Amino acid sequence: MPRPDPHIIISGGGTGGHIFPALAIARALKKKLPQAQILFIGAKGKMEMEKVPAAGFPIKGLWISGLKRELSAGNLMFPLKVMHSLFKAACIIRRFKADVAVGVGGYASGPALRAAGMLGIPTLIQEQNSFPGITNKLLGKKAEKICVAYEGMEKFFPSHKIIITGNPVRKEIIEIQGKRGEAGSHFSLNAEKKTVFVVGGSQGAYSINTCIEMLLPMLKENRVQLLWQTGRNFEQRAKDACQKIGYVNVKVVDFIQRMDLAYALADLVISRAGAIAIAELAAVSKPVIFIPLPTAAEDHQMKNARRLEAKEAAMVIIDQEAKEKLPALLLQLLRDDAHREKLEKQIGTFAIADADDKIADEIIALIKK
Repeated sequence: MPRPDPHIIISGGGTGGHIFPALAIARALKKKLPQAQILFIGAKGKMEMEKVPAAGFPIKGLWISGLKRELSAGNLMFPLKVMHSLFKAACIIRRFKADVAVGVGGYASGPALRAAGMLGIPTLIQEQNSFPGITNKLLGKKAEKICVAYEGMEKFFPSHKIIITGNPVRKEIIEIQGKRGEAGSHFSLNAEKKTVFVVGGSQGAYSINTCIEMLLPMLKENRVQLLWQTGRNFEQRAKDACQKIGYVNVKVVDFIQRMDLAYALADLVISRAGAIAIAELAAVSKPVIFIPLPTAAEDHQMKNARRLEAKEAAMVIIDQEAKEKLPALLLQLLRDDAHREKLEKQIGTFAIADADDKIADEIIALIKK
């Protein structure tokens, strides 16, 4: 007989692409099971250690990081970190008396779900991308269920474990109707002006940032209003660049908490093509120019973006060609209302609104087994 207050572990993080779906799942679980006890496991020093408590959930940190692709002294510590994290994760899970463990990807997900499996606790992984990383491929062999967003994942996981649920997005950021005026006030921008929203992921994207920096004089000359999420490391440089040329129709921020307002204000979005970014943009039906991350594993961001491009649901520019091709495409789309409306309509066909509820139902089903 399942207890009335099931204890649920959710592990993963490192980027917003892992953290925000995890929070969406946690909120869906609390809505369905208000008495549920949810504990996150993340990686020390990573953004989940700030974002998860800020969202109202407790979190424990592991001493874990990823392997660097280049030769590095830090890689020599990796086996020790894995063993230490496995031991600590097992202690956390045993002390918490978990009924089920959920992995959303990221450094902490591997040792946490591996430890849960060793303790005989059922596990579920949520794979956001069309090409899973090594950790989820390994975890998929032992997981009871694997929730995915794309068809064709049988290439990577046992077919009988796969459930197509879509990618969860935070409901509070896709509710944008009637918020444009509030968005203008929030960002100190003019809600009546067409606005370009640049977002290179939760930590910013250096190549997109330098491209926008180069285009600032052109954007100023054409009176383009710009909302620019730079990431922490580029924020001051971006502000200095705007100030240097007297560009005032711009708001530079390192990280945007109110993404609902950013989407409400945006007439055109420039974005990477991570799975969660695509899920959010589809949910709010915004025209977008994707500049996929060229170093993404197995080039999965480009494959994600090309899938939408094939349905005339987005425009795509290769990262290395952005400085050359972005100016003309950006101005053309701002001037062509019909083209933007077509992109809005088409990207909206990719939206799956209740992915968080579907995943929560699968987790609850595991608890009841």
